[in-house]
Amino acid sequence: MKLVIHPPVDPERERHIVAAAESMRVVNAGSEEEALQAIAEADCFFGKLTPELLTAAQRLRWVQSPTASLEHYIFPELVEHPLVLTNMRGLYSDVIAEHVLGMMLCFTRNLHLYIRNQMQAKWDPVGGEQQRVTFATGPGVLNDMDRAHLSLGDLTAGVVGLGHIGGEIAERLASFGTRVLGVDPQATSAQGVEEVWPVERLDDLLAASDFVIIAAPHTPQTEGWFGRKQFQAMKQSAVLINIGRGAIVKLDDLTAALEAGEIAGAGLDVFEIEPLPPDHPLWKRENVILTPHVAGQSSRVPPRHLNVLLGNIGRFVRGEPLTNVVEKSRWF
Repeated sequence: MKLVIHPPVDPERERHIVAAAESMRVVNAGSEEEALQAIAEADCFFGKLTPELLTAAQRLRWVQSPTASLEHYIFPELVEHPLVLTNMRGLYSDVIAEHVLGMMLCFTRNLHLYIRNQMQAKWDPVGGEQQRVTFATGPGVLNDMDRAHLSLGDLTAGVVGLGHIGGEIAERLASFGTRVLGVDPQATSAQGVEEVWPVERLDDLLAASDFVIIAAPHTPQTEGWFGRKQFQAMKQSAVLINIGRGAIVKLDDLTAALEAGEIAGAGLDVFEIEPLPPDHPLWKRENVILTPHVAGQSSRVPPRHLNVLLGNIGRFVRGEPLTNVVEKSRWF
């Protein structure tokens, strides 16, 4: 059997792959020409598969994607091919959940505003005139100070997409006492989630949530899913957080909704356009937190990535079922 790798991996990673492959030959192709020649008789492939490489392959049975997201990986011929595709999902759940919690704590405690005030040596305990995130917290009279500093335990979070990442976010929020609702096309229950609704009930989740957290993948069904209609279905006091995929949220619609005061804020790690242009109005909005697609970055991820690859290579050699098998027509 033969495994082809392209683009090539570094020598240390190659050494681990060769050991996991046992008697299977490993070709660490340094060029596309070498990959095209080697893949003709390859049984499996790791790296960026192209239509040209797939056409040249005569007996390919398994492809391991180096990424979790597949919107830039899937193409029609790959979907139709009988080979098994696996991806790298499940590596980022805890890391991204912490990123989401960081954004939420900024909004509930006004940390994003106080950091800006610090740069101006400005002492303003409420956060500033632009503070508009005044979540509904039930009965009782709140003064401006109380209303500007809230607890996650007083709020409801709606998680859109309850896969590995969404499930981890929900579980961690539940430990803060946050009421968690979920929308998912497949799941009917999840740890820490009070109610899981089908996609058809998205508007119910939007209307009930103080934070709406998008943790869904980019698929043909989710592209452009969140536009002006969805923002108008949210509470005016609600905050949108997107750590799923940028293409899910129409950026112009989100900007317009923020400018119109239809929602109170947004925390974004992914964008419809990346990098976000420096003249984009979202950069200067005090009620927006922007991070440059880094929610999944952590020293924990590279060893997990290698372990998934090595584990699947071993399973393939032994004829065992592979992990992280993708339903190619659905992109996840």
